[in-house]
Amino acid sequence: MEDQLVQVLANTQLAAEGPRKQAEIDLKHAASNPAFPLSLANIARHTSISVDIRQSALSALRLFIERNWSGESDDLPVIPIADSIKDQIRPLVLDLALNSEDDKKIKTAASYAVGKIANVDFPEQWTSLLPTLLEVIPNGSDNQLHGALIVLRDLVDESLSDDQFFSMARDIVKVVYDVAINENRKPALRALAVSVFRGCFDLMDTVKEEHPKEVQGFAEEAMKGWFPFFHQTMKLRLPERDPQLTSQPDNWNGIIALKLQVVKCLLKLKMVFSNLLLPETPQFFQAIWEELSILEPSHEQMYIENEAQGRLEDSDGLPYTLDFLVLEELDFLNSCMRAPPVRKELEAQLAAHSSAHETPWVLDLMKLASSYARITREEEELWDIDVSLYLAEEQSVSANYTPRTACGDLLIKLGEWLDQKALEGLFAYTKSLFAEDASWRKQEAALFLLNMLVNDFLDCNKTVPQEVSQAYLELVNYAINRPAEPLLRGRGYLVAGILAQFNGTAAALLDRTIEAITAEQSELVQVACIKAVEGFLQSGSASGNPQIQAKVVNAISQWMSTKDMTDIEEADDLLVTLTETLRAAINIDKRVAVSTDIPALDLLFLIAKHGSTNWQVTMLICEEFEDIVKTMPDPTSYQALCQKVLPSLTGAFNVADVTSDNPLITFATELMASLTQYASEPLPPGFVAATLPKLSRLLMESNEGDILRPSAESVKYLLSHDYEQVLNYHDENGRSGLEVCLRIIDRLLGPTVEDNAASEVGGLAAELVEKAGHERLGPFLPQLLQAVANRLATAEAAPFIQSLILVFARLSLVGAHDVVEFLSTIQINGKSGLQVVLSKWLENSVNFAGYDEIRQNVIALSKLYSLNDPRVTQTLVLGDLIMPKSDRIMTRSRAKQTPDQYTIIPAPLKILKVLIEELLSASGTNSAAAAAAAAAAEFADENDDDGWEDDPDTIDLNLGSVKNDLMGLLEANNMRHRDDETQAYLTEFFLAAARDNIAGFGEWYNQLTDDEKAKLHEISSQQ
Repeated sequence: MEDQLVQVLANTQLAAEGPRKQAEIDLKHAASNPAFPLSLANIARHTSISVDIRQSALSALRLFIERNWSGESDDLPVIPIADSIKDQIRPLVLDLALNSEDDKKIKTAASYAVGKIANVDFPEQWTSLLPTLLEVIPNGSDNQLHGALIVLRDLVDESLSDDQFFSMARDIVKVVYDVAINENRKPALRALAVSVFRGCFDLMDTVKEEHPKEVQGFAEEAMKGWFPFFHQTMKLRLPERDPQLTSQPDNWNGIIALKLQVVKCLLKLKMVFSNLLLPETPQFFQAIWEELSILEPSHEQMYIENEAQGRLEDSDGLPYTLDFLVLEELDFLNSCMRAPPVRKELEAQLAAHSSAHETPWVLDLMKLASSYARITREEEELWDIDVSLYLAEEQSVSANYTPRTACGDLLIKLGEWLDQKALEGLFAYTKSLFAEDASWRKQEAALFLLNMLVNDFLDCNKTVPQEVSQAYLELVNYAINRPAEPLLRGRGYLVAGILAQFNGTAAALLDRTIEAITAEQSELVQVACIKAVEGFLQSGSASGNPQIQAKVVNAISQWMSTKDMTDIEEADDLLVTLTETLRAAINIDKRVAVSTDIPALDLLFLIAKHGSTNWQVTMLICEEFEDIVKTMPDPTSYQALCQKVLPSLTGAFNVADVTSDNPLITFATELMASLTQYASEPLPPGFVAATLPKLSRLLMESNEGDILRPSAESVKYLLSHDYEQVLNYHDENGRSGLEVCLRIIDRLLGPTVEDNAASEVGGLAAELVEKAGHERLGPFLPQLLQAVANRLATAEAAPFIQSLILVFARLSLVGAHDVVEFLSTIQINGKSGLQVVLSKWLENSVNFAGYDEIRQNVIALSKLYSLNDPRVTQTLVLGDLIMPKSDRIMTRSRAKQTPDQYTIIPAPLKILKVLIEELLSASGTNSAAAAAAAAAAEFADENDDDGWEDDPDTIDLNLGSVKNDLMGLLEANNMRHRDDETQAYLTEFFLAAARDNIAGFGEWYNQLTDDEKAKLHEISSQQ
């Protein structure tokens, strides 16, 4: 089989598509042969076979292992692997990873395969793996060491459990430490060893929750050896570089990789054991500052003046280029500045001088930041091709984190610490750059840092002194008048836009900025001006000024008319900028939306048409449109708005196929929902005839939840605002509005529409029942309610369940007896309708969302209770959770084997339990308790202060503590908040029930838990 597989693997690499695809099919067929995995391993062992084929064999083996080794798969059928075959494959692939062969590709591929096996078999079926690695690492050749470290890294990252690591931690840390400090080993291998050590911190972070003292002690002991090595490594200097060379010398790669891993390790240490790093921060801070200063000329020559290739990683995933090192060191410098030992020293130097701009370290830091914040040659060329990338940086949404953005972050943190002194120091250095006529890149970088700093001042409601902003405006005037330097001009306009929010005199530049949108030759400066105009308008200086409004809208209209909009459909940040500036212009006076002279709304819709796949654009436009509709509640204004927007909205629905996921249709339905939600009453004549046919088509044909939900809401709002117009409407087939609505509801309640997509049908059904009434609905009413009850029985999604329950809840507000009567007469899957609906209702009530919905539900349940109907009393439902008595930790597998169990109680008792819970939620007791717990946790954190000034800027999702914090945040976001109206109603209900013994309250009260009784006692004592 091996010879055949070699040929098949060779064919998978052919350039010709036909033979290549056939080979891929043959390889899939061969996988069912029991000899397949062992044959691949044997092919990989043969050094006589070409490296490409061997590598391909290992890749195929890794994929096969991934899918089949565990014997379980959620997706594809599993191909069984005999234990005897597994026993042969394990040592074969491990030998490939650990032998002396010098081909890195083979060793890396073999290491990945070992890692996949270890994920399943280690340690039970592969007890020898870790001891073998720990034996090879100290004594093996460089090639063997490389393979062993890769496997160990995978083992630490993927396969070691907390307990296994805890038992082997000393051995693992010792062997990688010995490699890291061994100067006879290649720097790249030493870097790999540090990388393995860094991975250990994720496991230590998890283990320390259960064994804090032991793990802390272990970390302290380990770092006694690692810290001296880290200090020594950071003091290493890169070899001299040929000044004529524009790329990175090869002899830098390993040393940079090693330094990088050390800095990454220090940053990880700060997250997990920050108190250990704290005393060492002054030395590291000084060493890294010195290195950044030394590296600056090389960085300038390689990346600012030339286009040296950066952001490179080796085959082991270790970064090794200078730009990566600079980036990590800037981040660490930023972190160190928040460490009290460093901050204390810097503050002492600051206090020793009369002002910030006379303090040497402040000016030196501004010089360093301005140097690394310069636009690289690569960025300049990219921005010239795609201005949207330039805007991405301006909006701080770029995924491309660079030394420039890191320097911006550094200035922001400095501003949070020093406030005005940071601004003062930055201005002093910036002024010197303009005075000495430094390069435009340095001038632009200094103004960019000002942008970042002042934006943060705005977010924090800080002020910029008038004299500083005025002095900066002089530099702005200089910048925007540099004809040969478009990037400096663009920066000048952007700074003017942000300073306008602090200094009224900056508003004098608004007209020039608007004119530059169309007059500027450079497209980059044009879009910078569009962005800057938003800043000017945010200052409020143009509030109520229709002339400025018209100028801005017309300038953007003229700019857009020169563009092929299809060319900028993918330019997300440009579309966002256009939207935000147009929104700011419309907000000067929202009546412009119905203007026939100023195309503000038309432009927004044009942007939406071409940016419908951009969630931020659609969200901004939907929010703005909703605000516009809200400001036009009177019939005249609303009708004018409808005349302007309805042709565009209904036109978006005129597509041949509404069953597919069409972003433009989704967007149009969202706008339609806003237009109908805040409509005037009654609706303008002909509104239903213009909209209901389109909505009906969507609701009858589409399966997309993002289309069905807002469309169903729109029909509900039509009924809410003008049910007479809806019910008097007839479609082209002669169906009445009532029949159209019933058909829509019937379809949404059917089995073909999933729960989440149909989650608004309950609100629509309830509105139809209320507005049409028994007389109009006639025999359709019981059919409709039966359909709602049938779907409720199978519903699983919480919003959908709530929607359906509210149909019966709203009916119960005016006719609880009729609801019980109806549900008692129907059968659902052989069970009483009352049993099915009440069970679902009471199980899900505490999860309801929305003030109005919760209040309606509470009142409905209280009325059902007060009926004292024996049919309700005889209905048994789930009561309280029965807590398991075992003290064993409940794992997921055990939870599956022992599902939750509940007591079984009568429905009236459950109603009282639900209402007590709702009373607590409405009074804010639950959220107050959660807040108190959060405060206690915060207090505990303060008592266990790690000494650093604030939380880290980045989230490390590998850390167990971070995962726990995120889960806590999720739970906190699901808390209910205080609702005085619901609280007052429930308080009165319970007082009356106790006073008048409503529905035998005294007997039910005796069956409540002690906690529930205590809650009711607390209410009565407050009256």
